[in-house]
Amino acid sequence: MGLIADPEFWVGVGFVIVLGFMVFIRVPQLLGKLLDARAAAIAKELDDARRLREEAEELLAQYRKKTRDVEKEAAAILDEARGEAERFSIESRAQLKTQMERRTKAAQEKIAQAEAQAIAEIRALAADSAVAAAEKLIAARLDDNRAADLVKRSIEEIPSKLN
Repeated sequence: MGLIADPEFWVGVGFVIVLGFMVFIRVPQLLGKLLDARAAAIAKELDDARRLREEAEELLAQYRKKTRDVEKEAAAILDEARGEAERFSIESRAQLKTQMERRTKAAQEKIAQAEAQAIAEIRALAADSAVAAAEKLIAARLDDNRAADLVKRSIEEIPSKLN
């Protein structure tokens, strides 16, 4: 009876009964299924993560390509805008030069007209002054006898000048 009174014996018997009961209700199989399910879920999550990473890398590559394309397009637009600005500048300079030449020519023509008009006015004034001076000289030097003699000679020359 020494074995039946030993508490360690009963602990061992209880342990064996518990293990037997667990084997009877298939706890190891349940644990295996749970672990297999957990491993499958983890594997699925890893596959999903791998797939998501690949998709993210593809998207990143696409965005980088789009960024490069946009940068090239922006550079092309800038180059085109610079070229357009240069052409506009050249055209503006040419138009300004043409306009300045036209205005210079118009100003020169106005100056020439003003000079011609001033010369004509000076000549007219000179002629008027010469006529006035001649009148004064003639009036001062011409007496009645000389005037009658001039009129008589002029009348005699009329028939010869009419033919």
